[in-house]
Amino acid sequence: MLYLNEQAIRDAVTMKDAVNAIDTAYKLYEKNEFQMPDRLQVKENDNTLLLMPSIIEGAIGTKLVTIFPNNIEHPTLHGLVILIDSKTGQIKSLIDGSFLTGLRTGAIGGSAVRNLTDEGVSKLAVIGTGVQGLYQTIAACVEREFKDIYLYNRSPEKIPAFQEELRSWLGEDIRLHAADSREAAVRNAEVIITATTSDNPVLPDDKELLKDKVVIGVGSFQPTMREFPKSLYELADKIYLDTDHAIEESGDIIHPLEQGWITEEKLENMASFIAGSKKVNKEAGRSVVFKSTGMALFDVVVGKLVYQKALEKGVGMKLD
Repeated sequence: MLYLNEQAIRDAVTMKDAVNAIDTAYKLYEKNEFQMPDRLQVKENDNTLLLMPSIIEGAIGTKLVTIFPNNIEHPTLHGLVILIDSKTGQIKSLIDGSFLTGLRTGAIGGSAVRNLTDEGVSKLAVIGTGVQGLYQTIAACVEREFKDIYLYNRSPEKIPAFQEELRSWLGEDIRLHAADSREAAVRNAEVIITATTSDNPVLPDDKELLKDKVVIGVGSFQPTMREFPKSLYELADKIYLDTDHAIEESGDIIHPLEQGWITEEKLENMASFIAGSKKVNKEAGRSVVFKSTGMALFDVVVGKLVYQKALEKGVGMKLD
């Protein structure tokens, strides 16, 4: 059995590898070549325990993850991924689930950037400068050559440390701007990523500021959570989802459906979009919206790749 911590994962795969794995997972999703029950959620006040199993050819993956949004001294997310041989039932690997979740969720956003944006985009806004905001930014920059990144956090004192960490990944060439408001962050951006666990929209409810953008939301994974304002739905012809379960899990889909801001006909699964080789509607004055809630299929596909690459490169710790 192989134990893979954060450093071993980083030694085994690149973010580009992870984005490629996400697109592979979409292909499995479209062909229905997987098994995946609904994720089990157990809540106590603001805290959540998630259990996320999935089976693909050659591997069974189960992720245990805890989300404690009020943590101050500790990260809000902790996790462990157990990778099992689907033929023998043997446990093959224990993988740091916190880092793997960050990596694969960042890669989901990176896949959205790859498949929904023009190659010439150069200005990115990131709302939420926590751990997930970091991986989202890294993945976005793997797929497009962003020159300017505008950062906003409701706790502005957290931005300098975020900038320092981001530069360690991306170097000094990209210009990082600490915005003093949401409006300032998104005004000049062509692509916007929201990575928060907010219960209220974190983008300004202003069509003029949101039109002609690609908006990628990765934070709201529960019915009470929302990152998108009403005006964004009015600008979007389609809302692309990473999984059909988002209709039941995310407040960013549940609430606008209940309010009549959108209909289910406006929703499209990203797997179907990619499989169909369709083009995104780039009509002037409109916006493209992608919403992710994540799914266990992503974890097992990325986890399997990490394990295989780790074996090839001889990284990780063998456990007896």
